[in-house]
Amino acid sequence: MARANPRYWSARVTRTSNALDLEPDVFKLSPRAIAASLKRSAEASHRRKSSPFRSAMSMLVFYENRAGKNLSAADRTRLERAKDELRRAFNVKRSASRPARRGRHR
Repeated sequence: MARANPRYWSARVTRTSNALDLEPDVFKLSPRAIAASLKRSAEASHRRKSSPFRSAMSMLVFYENRAGKNLSAADRTRLERAKDELRRAFNVKRSASRPARRGRHR
């Protein structure tokens, strides 16, 4: 078997992740639907290594980071709102050490 190009490690992680089974095209949904889907997936998974909230938030952040510069401003805003919806769904408050992003994104 040929070794995967290390440059594309994130694609391999997405294909072979042992943490959550995601619904197809979940990140194209509304913020509330993204949060609900991630919550269902995280709570149903017995393969995750941390709490359902942390697993769901990690998957959302991983997707956002993987998209990087290719993510439109509208999509980035939708994903930021999905994070807020996810916190609301799990009844978790934003950490004081991590204030909300404001202004222009990188």
